[in-house]
Amino acid sequence: MIDPVHSLAFSMQANPGVYSLLLGSGVSQAAKIPTGWDITLDLIRKIAALGEETCEPDPEGWYRCRFGRAPEYSDLLDAVAKTPAERQQLLRSYWEPDEQEREDGWKQPTAAHRSIAALTAAGFIRVIVTTNFDRLMEAALSEAGVVPVVLSSPDHVRGALPIVHTQCCVFKVHGDYLDTRIRNTPAELSSYPPVYDKLLDRILDEFGLVVCGWSAEWDEALRSAIFRVRSRRFATYWTLHGEASDNARRLIDHRGAQTIRIESADAFFGDVQQHVESIDEFSRPHPLSVEAAVSSLKRYVSEKRYRVQLSDLIDVTIDQIIETTSGEDYGVSGASAVTTESATARAHGYEAACSTLLAMAPIGGYWAEEHHFPAWRRALSRLSPFGENGRVFWLGMQRYPGTLLLYALGLGALEAERLRFLKHLFATPIHREHGEAVSAVEYLPPFGMYNTLGQDATILEGMDQKHAPLNEWIHEVLRESVRRVVPQDAQYTLIFDKLEILIALSAARHQDERYPGELPYLVAGSFVYRAKNAKTILGEMRNSVSTENARSPFVEAGLFGDTAGDCMRWLDALEEWIPKLGWNRWEWR
Repeated sequence: MIDPVHSLAFSMQANPGVYSLLLGSGVSQAAKIPTGWDITLDLIRKIAALGEETCEPDPEGWYRCRFGRAPEYSDLLDAVAKTPAERQQLLRSYWEPDEQEREDGWKQPTAAHRSIAALTAAGFIRVIVTTNFDRLMEAALSEAGVVPVVLSSPDHVRGALPIVHTQCCVFKVHGDYLDTRIRNTPAELSSYPPVYDKLLDRILDEFGLVVCGWSAEWDEALRSAIFRVRSRRFATYWTLHGEASDNARRLIDHRGAQTIRIESADAFFGDVQQHVESIDEFSRPHPLSVEAAVSSLKRYVSEKRYRVQLSDLIDVTIDQIIETTSGEDYGVSGASAVTTESATARAHGYEAACSTLLAMAPIGGYWAEEHHFPAWRRALSRLSPFGENGRVFWLGMQRYPGTLLLYALGLGALEAERLRFLKHLFATPIHREHGEAVSAVEYLPPFGMYNTLGQDATILEGMDQKHAPLNEWIHEVLRESVRRVVPQDAQYTLIFDKLEILIALSAARHQDERYPGELPYLVAGSFVYRAKNAKTILGEMRNSVSTENARSPFVEAGLFGDTAGDCMRWLDALEEWIPKLGWNRWEWR
């Protein structure tokens, strides 16, 4: 049989807001909060002390003998504190912690209260009925960002909004400790005001019920309310720490309740919270739309505590891309001939498979913090296979998803000036089956895909007259994805060219460490024939490095040199090399 806690978690997750809680004093026990009867006995001791008498070992018996009637909370309180202000101060000492108690963690929300509050904040719980006078539940809800509607008197109930219009309703059927009208004695607990009965009837009829920390021994009116309602629209779960009392057993049978043996309220509600959240996370569908994925990403990048969820979201998205692009339509061996039609179709296929990722990546790059780096680097590595057998063009196209991700992340990061992220992104190792790993910035640039200065990519539709066909293709493909962080077209092209220049400088430096010599062909990009942009960008870089030296963001990030001298050397080399390509050479004179 399924564990009843698991059953409750499944039901609560599947029916958010449908389950109400009935909480008794056992939920506050760990906070060292006295019960109403504990306070009554303590007040009897105070009265005995006032008369210089002793009431031990039976304070209740002493009171009956001394005054000829059963002790009642309101009478006792009036005897020891005559004014409302005095009564309020007296009661505070029972429920509010002093300095030592606060240091010991007493009289503060327990783990159970905080788990309940978390479930409420997430929408799984809407109604909390409690016999407790304390305000620990309200405090925990406030910590979780929930402002409950608190009903603790008939006036509150009469003036309250319908429960369906509240995020959370806390119904304190025995009152609040700062109100001397709290119900405590058997006579006071034998019946409720009619407005209480009416509200309880609705709750017990329309909501499921989880009972915890309530013995059912003393609260006759609450027992009657449960017996009154015969419908069972939703299940009842009744937690037991020991054996159920006769009254509790009759109520369990009446509601057909599922009993759950627990060690403590803290452990029980902690388990329920964990299971509900796990089921909810597992049951959440994979992003069905770009907007759903982007919304999830924005939430996950907002706080470090969501780094696992962000990593999972990225991994799931990469899994889907790999699964989609692993079929026969993306084969490299024995594949169809490379034509304009087949090449263009395959490029569009990769882009469609990556559409969700490409909507996420510019935002991910824009907000990238150090704890995000590993997830994005892993994604980049997984999307960049190192094939060695098959048609050269199709093998090159296998890198295309990785290239798109490199650019999409890089454009967002560069707009936010996150140069350290770019350095880590560029240095991502791409592992080869045979041979040493190569950095992403060497392997993924468009000109790095082919062995003939990218001329193979001119086969793509509309690219036959372009010097940097794949670079221009990517510039157009990513425009709408990056619009979320770079809305202006001119700024987008400027950022695109700046990214390609940084890719060129970083790739050259990486290759020079292994193969010293001239700049490699892969540094080329469409910035070469947008000379105005390139001159502006290179001029800004030169000015930054020459005036700020080690404090220049380019030097601090170590993107293409660890010192100002190294950076200037590579800037010089790039400016000398660009005109040699012969693309719009006159613009570089």
